[in-house]
Amino acid sequence: MSFLFPSSTLTFEAAMRDIARGTNPKSRVLAAQALGDVKDATEKRRAVEALILALEDDHPEVRMEAASSLGELRDSSAVPSLIKRLDDGTAPVRQHAAIALGTIGHHDAFEPLVDALQKGPPDLRFQAATSLVELDAKRAYDPIVKSLADSDPQVVSAAALALGAIGDARAIDKLVAHLDHKEANTRFDVAYALSELGDGRGRASLVRALSDVDRAWDAVTALGKLGTADDAEALGQALTAKSTPPEAIVLAAGKLLELQPEGPYRDPARRVLLAGLAARKGHVRGLAIEQLGAVAGAWGTAPLEKLARGGKGADFVEAIAAALKAIETRGAS
Repeated sequence: MSFLFPSSTLTFEAAMRDIARGTNPKSRVLAAQALGDVKDATEKRRAVEALILALEDDHPEVRMEAASSLGELRDSSAVPSLIKRLDDGTAPVRQHAAIALGTIGHHDAFEPLVDALQKGPPDLRFQAATSLVELDAKRAYDPIVKSLADSDPQVVSAAALALGAIGDARAIDKLVAHLDHKEANTRFDVAYALSELGDGRGRASLVRALSDVDRAWDAVTALGKLGTADDAEALGQALTAKSTPPEAIVLAAGKLLELQPEGPYRDPARRVLLAGLAARKGHVRGLAIEQLGAVAGAWGTAPLEKLARGGKGADFVEAIAAALKAIETRGAS
């Protein structure tokens, strides 16, 4: 776990001092976090050197934050030391090392990450799949396809999602073979990956997930991407289902109006978005504003202007202005 301290309270020199000589592990964690935000070229070089040394710290929280900050700084000189941390005895440290290697994107990390995907503990295999795609998506295809046979369901999920991100249609049949995986979460991730590749054979899993608080947003996204009449019907049904989370209902309304602006669910979808502007939860109001900016015509203008004048719109002035501008531009074109 990470100590959550605001790094903005530390100066660069104080962070450099604390990461090298701080007697309290918490101060070294804070210093490692702060050094990941360095912008000046000279300071960045010094920060990288200090963070590489911190990868050897006795406390795993310090090593984890050092790996994370090295990823933020994207300096390839850290790659050998981060590769070494793939064998760290603490899971979050090796996971953050893999994340950093993917972010930095240096080719020297590719084979160590493949080795981690094939032979590492499950938590590292899970992360290695994602990092390999970031590093070299085309080259990552073959080792990630092999990891679909992994014994750990979460690794299979990560491999499936990675293949969806790669976008190579060769993966479709290999993914379809896992639509009946014993784990429901893995079945969903396979279905989502297939939707990324334009294949709707996992639609049943996506539709079931519309009532899942943790999965509904992704389910709506995937069905919207597939975009067939069957997908629109499923999204339309979700608008009034009591089990659909409110955030997913708002997103579904936006997707429906994008897919079928004059379709059978036009009016219910519009009502959902306009009702969202009065939602008690601020993030739901924000989503409604965003979706109206993406799909509304003139019918969305007056409600947005009204919200801008009221107290519930005080935190969304810029978002409302952007949505109104988008509606105006769409109308003009």
